[in-house]
Amino acid sequence: MKIDLHATLRAHNTFGFDVSAQYLVHLTQAEELPVFVQKALDQALPWQVFGGGSNLVLAADLKGYTGLMQIMGRRLMREDADYFYVEAMAGENWHDFVLWSLEQGYPGLENLALIPGTVGASPIQNIGAYGLEVAQVFDSLEAFDVQNNCFVRLSNADCAFAYRHSLFKEDPQRYIVTSVCFKLPKKWQANLTYAELEKAFANKSDLSAKDIFNKVCEIRSAKLPDPKVLGNSGSFFHNPVVTHEKYQELKKRFPNLIAYPYAEGWKLAAGWLIDQCGFKGYRVGHLGVYEKQALVLVNHGGGTGSELLALAKEIQDKVLASFGVSLSIEPVVFK
Repeated sequence: MKIDLHATLRAHNTFGFDVSAQYLVHLTQAEELPVFVQKALDQALPWQVFGGGSNLVLAADLKGYTGLMQIMGRRLMREDADYFYVEAMAGENWHDFVLWSLEQGYPGLENLALIPGTVGASPIQNIGAYGLEVAQVFDSLEAFDVQNNCFVRLSNADCAFAYRHSLFKEDPQRYIVTSVCFKLPKKWQANLTYAELEKAFANKSDLSAKDIFNKVCEIRSAKLPDPKVLGNSGSFFHNPVVTHEKYQELKKRFPNLIAYPYAEGWKLAAGWLIDQCGFKGYRVGHLGVYEKQALVLVNHGGGTGSELLALAKEIQDKVLASFGVSLSIEPVVFK
């Protein structure tokens, strides 16, 4: 188990913030996790585990032990008459895994192409895009249960999935995900519930999963900046969910309001709210709002996590004052 002292995390968070970790631990085998956690406990130090760093805001140097999830591997675990059960280890790059699954003849994840991060982080965030959430194709996962000092397998029901939420967000120090198994149907059907995909393939009869994969990559690349070029974490705020009464009030005041029915209420497009407040393309110092998508905050280079949070607060305050709606931050914040 390799441990680096006072190591920079600049290359391990997609905003590119230059903060350091007191102990940076490279986790390449599941068996290292109990040792990693015990080291922190023995010294009464905090610990945390990072994947690709695509859902993080690092606003301060991190004390204690920071683990980099680097457990690799992917395979067809089993199959039955209806499904392929495909497993990937937590350190695998998510987009690479989606592409690999298609190339192996296991379609079903194509709508989630080009999402940055690792496989292990996907159920924690219950990542979703273009009409699909991980929860819809998730079978089970294996994790180290810190509380009981053992490895466990958790089912879909165990994980308590909701919009950008899961059991793991409720108690982030309880489980460390080591592998994830996806349940992919053998009788594949195109998921075109997202309007832009439906429009793109309206007249195509011989549609394939790879067609959807390519189109999703095209759409995402046009809308979102490449974090290797411009530091960002993708969507920075959750789309807020409001009651039917609040939606009706807003719709009356703002006829062009973008919203979608969700559960017992309506999900508002956070990007639209931010755009209406004049923030698209806005810049303060090294930080700013992406010129093509108001939901994405960016680091133009040299910015800090504290400066980013100040910008986020400015946006939250203006949206609340203008619409009476609170925006919550999607990435995990360390400060």
